[in-house]
Amino acid sequence: MRKRALLVSLGLAVSATLAAGVQAGAAASSGEVLTTGGAGGTAVAVGDVLSASLSSGTKAKIATSAGGSTGITCSTSAFTATVTGNPAAPGTATETVTAHTLSNCTTNILGATGVQSITVNNLPFAAAVASGGSLTVTAGAAGPIQTTLKINTILGSTTCVYRAGSLTATPSNTDSSLTFSNQLFTKYSGPGTCPGSGYFSAAYGPVQDTSQAGSPAVFVN
Repeated sequence: MRKRALLVSLGLAVSATLAAGVQAGAAASSGEVLTTGGAGGTAVAVGDVLSASLSSGTKAKIATSAGGSTGITCSTSAFTATVTGNPAAPGTATETVTAHTLSNCTTNILGATGVQSITVNNLPFAAAVASGGSLTVTAGAAGPIQTTLKINTILGSTTCVYRAGSLTATPSNTDSSLTFSNQLFTKYSGPGTCPGSGYFSAAYGPVQDTSQAGSPAVFVN
């Protein structure tokens, strides 16, 4: 009788331990992909607007070759996106990129004398942020990811149009930044004076939830 009672007690103890483990696991995985206040913090609400400018001390670059020094450099750039889905982590949050601007740009491309404007076309784009650290931007209903460059040259103004199939960026929770590195754009239209390719690199941060008081930084879980 005593042996049976001991076994029952042991069984209850094991069951309680397993239940506690399941509850702890559920609590650990209940945080959303996008949070504010730190990793595993307050969930970013669907409909919230996220935005970021270039990280302090950095510039956006469109190089004519991967990692090259020839191309266009912009000292001002920013993006805005609206959160459309934010599931529990691990998972994939979704966003709609509604604005992306680049300005105050200079160029050292041979034959070019200045940059009139850079316009990101066919917005909004779709974006997916996966747990583990990657963000992918893809085309939306308006058309492919496209950028129009108007460049002054020694022969007059030139318009160059570039397209990309998708763009990939790496988020960092260290400073709530988002980094694009050598993202390929291929010339879609324009004269021979337009470079055949453009490689886009930029670091944005901190990414902030501007729908919330104080615009807290956003983290990826």
